[in-house]
Amino acid sequence: MQELTAKELQLISDALTAEGLVCKKARAYSKTLTDVELADCMTKIADDHELRYNALLKIIGG
Repeated sequence: MQELTAKELQLISDALTAEGLVCKKARAYSKTLTDVELADCMTKIADDHELRYNALLKIIGG
C-alpha cells in the first residue's frame, strides 16, 4: 500500500473527528427519545457513522 501524504492523513483525521462526533450525538439522542421509531432511526444513523469511522481508522492502520 502506498504511504499517505500529510494532507491525506489530516483529511482522514478530520473525517474521523466528524464521524465520531455524529456517532456519539446520534447515540445520545437515541437514548433520550421517547418515540421508538425516531430512537431506532438515530440508532441506525449512529451505526452507519460508526462503520464509516472504523473504515477510516482501518485506512490509517488503527
